[in-house]
Amino acid sequence: MKAEDYLSFVDAWEGRATIRTRPRRIVENDEKLIYPLSRQPLVLSETFTRECAHLRDLALVQSLYKFINDVVIFETEIVDKTARSIAKDNFAIRFPFACRYDAMTVVVDEDYHALVAMDFMQQTIALTGVQPISLPEEIELSRAIPAALALAPDHLRSAVELICVAIAENTVTNDVAAFAKDDTVKQSVKGLMADHLLDEGRHSGFWSRLVRIYWHAAPQQDKEVIAQILPVFIAQYLTNDIQKSFDFVLIDSLPVAEPIKQALREETQAMCFPINRHHPLVGNIMRFFTASSMLDSPCVQHALADYLPAGGLQ
Repeated sequence: MKAEDYLSFVDAWEGRATIRTRPRRIVENDEKLIYPLSRQPLVLSETFTRECAHLRDLALVQSLYKFINDVVIFETEIVDKTARSIAKDNFAIRFPFACRYDAMTVVVDEDYHALVAMDFMQQTIALTGVQPISLPEEIELSRAIPAALALAPDHLRSAVELICVAIAENTVTNDVAAFAKDDTVKQSVKGLMADHLLDEGRHSGFWSRLVRIYWHAAPQQDKEVIAQILPVFIAQYLTNDIQKSFDFVLIDSLPVAEPIKQALREETQAMCFPINRHHPLVGNIMRFFTASSMLDSPCVQHALADYLPAGGLQ
C-alpha cells in the first residue's frame, strides 16, 4: 500500500465515534458480575473456590480496577504518544495529511476511553465502597516497547515504535471483543467494552494501514533488522509478570488466614501461558502481521517461526 492510496475514515469517525454517539455508562446495582470470571483465574482456583468463595466479588472488583488502570496507561501513555506525534507531523516517518488527521482522531478517542474508564472506576468505588489496592504503575508494553527500541538502530526506532503500537492495538481489539460478548457481566460493563470495541476496530485498521505504507517502502535491509527485533518484543509483551505481581498484592489484601494466602500464591504461581504459538493472544498478533503485509516477507516468517502454526503458512 502506497501513502497516496490512503483514504481517511473521517466520515466514519464523525458518524460512529463513541465520543460523538454514546451515552454515559452507569454501573448497575444488580446481581451480575462486574468482571468476567474467565479473566481472573485466581477466583476459579481450587483453594479460592473452597476457602474464599464469599470473597469472589471483592476480587473481581479489584481486578476491574486493575483492568481500568491498564486501559488508562495504554491509551494515554503509549497509543496517545505515538498517534499524537504522527498527527503533529513530528514522527520520523512522514505520513500524508489524511493519515495525520486520522491519527488525531485516535488521540481524541483514546483519551476519551481513558476518561470513561476513570469515570466507571469512580462509579464502582461509590457503589461498592471498595477502594483500590495498590495498582501497577506500568503495563507489559511499558517494558516491551523500550526493550524493542533498545535493539533498533537510531534510524529504525520510529519504525519499531510504530509496529509495536500497531501490534498492541490489533491485539487489544480482539481481546476487548471477547470481553464485550460475556453475558455474565453487568450490561454497563458490556456496553463500556462494546463502545471501546467500536473505536478500536477502526484503530486497528488504521495502524495496520500505516504499517503497510511503511513496509511497502522500507529497504530490505531494514526489514531484516526489524524482523529480528520482533520476537524480543513479543516475548516481553506476552509475559504475565505484572499480572502475577498484582495477584499477589490482591491475595495479601484478602481477609483470610496466612496458610490460605500461601496456597493461593502457589496456585497463582502455576498459572501462566507458555509464550509460543499456543498462547491465546498469538493468533491476534499473527493476524496483524498478515493484515499489515509484514508476514509476506520471508525474513519475518523466519523470525516468527516459533509463533506460526505448526504446519507453517498455508
